[in-house]
Amino acid sequence: MDKSKFNFWSILIVIVIIYFGSSFILKTINKIINKYENNDEYVYSDNTFSLITTPENKVLEETMKKYLSENGIKVQVVYADNLEIVDKINTGEKYDAIWASNSIWLNMIKNVSTSELKSTSITPVTFGIKKAKAKELGLIGKNVTMKELLELIKSGKLTFSMANPVTTNSGASSYLNILSTLAGNPDVLTSKDLKSIALQNDLKSFFSGLKRTSGDEDFLEKSFINGDYDAAFTYEASIININKELTKQNKDILYAIYPIDGVTISDSPLVYIDNKNAKKKEAFLKLQDFILSGEGQETLLKLGRRTWYGGTTTNAPSDIFNKDWGIDTTKYISPVKYPSDEVIKEALLLYQTKLKKPVHVVFCLDYSGSMSGKGINDLKDAMAYLFSDQANSSMIQFTEEDKIDVIAFGSSVNKPWSAKGNNTKYLLDEINKQSLMGATSLFPAALEAMKILQEENDNYNSSVIIMTDGVGNIGSFSDLEKGYNELKKEIPIYSITFGDASYSQLNDMSSLSNGKVFDGRNSLLDAFKTVRGYN
Repeated sequence: MDKSKFNFWSILIVIVIIYFGSSFILKTINKIINKYENNDEYVYSDNTFSLITTPENKVLEETMKKYLSENGIKVQVVYADNLEIVDKINTGEKYDAIWASNSIWLNMIKNVSTSELKSTSITPVTFGIKKAKAKELGLIGKNVTMKELLELIKSGKLTFSMANPVTTNSGASSYLNILSTLAGNPDVLTSKDLKSIALQNDLKSFFSGLKRTSGDEDFLEKSFINGDYDAAFTYEASIININKELTKQNKDILYAIYPIDGVTISDSPLVYIDNKNAKKKEAFLKLQDFILSGEGQETLLKLGRRTWYGGTTTNAPSDIFNKDWGIDTTKYISPVKYPSDEVIKEALLLYQTKLKKPVHVVFCLDYSGSMSGKGINDLKDAMAYLFSDQANSSMIQFTEEDKIDVIAFGSSVNKPWSAKGNNTKYLLDEINKQSLMGATSLFPAALEAMKILQEENDNYNSSVIIMTDGVGNIGSFSDLEKGYNELKKEIPIYSITFGDASYSQLNDMSSLSNGKVFDGRNSLLDAFKTVRGYN
């Protein structure tokens, strides 16, 4: 055999071994990581005290477990958003206690007997504006109404970020605050009020200034710190947490505005579910006593939650409740009255279907060979849910004003399928017809999505949602990074891991774009439902 030919084939074989070998190694590493990171599925047990609570209370998990274990009590903590907590319990999932963000969510829970309800802290919802911006707008040291904030937003002088009203308590509280004050603070907000065209127009104008929506409060804080926004409508405690980090980074801090026509307040209630087990009730009372004890309250206080009776005091620690940040614990806050749970549900549906700022989202879906079988079937089922009337039950439906593009990628990147939010049957037909395509063009697909969204105007909130089950082996992150930086525009990339997907590659993309990675290994449908709360 000719020596040059031998060398050519030898080199080619080595390259193939290295390429696919490295891909195999990466996938193997990801399998190990995925197996390690997967949480055990929740199962109710008579021998374990189970608490379901919101992610904002995760900071107390280890302390609670340590305290209860010292008292001979084994505890399991499950985290879910408030509406998800309501849904889980109303559909029959069993727990021993609920620690929600606000009592309004407990009113929606049916068919269980609860008792021993106590508030663990209170947190007003405030409008935090970058201090330099607040000074420019003449808001420092001034009494401000919600109408005044609306006029600043209408005129284009102010934009803001906020947690999603449908999936978070701070978002729902902010929204109900806006609703009540713009409706003129009626004694009780009614269904008739919600049908007011004038009110709906005001609300649409208000949300036209919403530059970024987050599906959870923790991510709202992180995305605000890493992004470039004028303001945040969120918990006072979140304003404090954001400012601590902004101060460390020597950045302009937020100045808290408490609209004088009303502020919503969250009371962080802890309540027992009576499952006719005396030991469980004893465990609950020990837990509640601990959270309301000096140690528990001190932990909550350090997080910026008001733990003193009545919510006002002249003795709040100044290193936490900083007056230079506009935080005022001495002034009585006029609380907005919450409407009935039926009106709250109607209001949330109104937001999702008529009031929220339209989105332009590009889905990048993995059709590589490894998706064969369960992977591609789960993907099609998840997209069928998102693009059908089923999504209405989870309040994640698209509207006729939304724009949707779908890019299928494998060894190559397909041309996008495009539709409005009320015409998704076409998209589903294309998704179901598409064949699998070998390798994984992860980065080229993301770059193609960026090109679609680069010209989108500010009337839409733009984002990319990527689902992959493997390791990107065509194109490079550096190409995507270069293309993204040339945009000079923030377009968050949200990624969903499935199968043996490379978390490190997806995390690089989320860090680049101020996005987030979601775990779809246990349920791809649940992951897609969750990520919809972020766009």
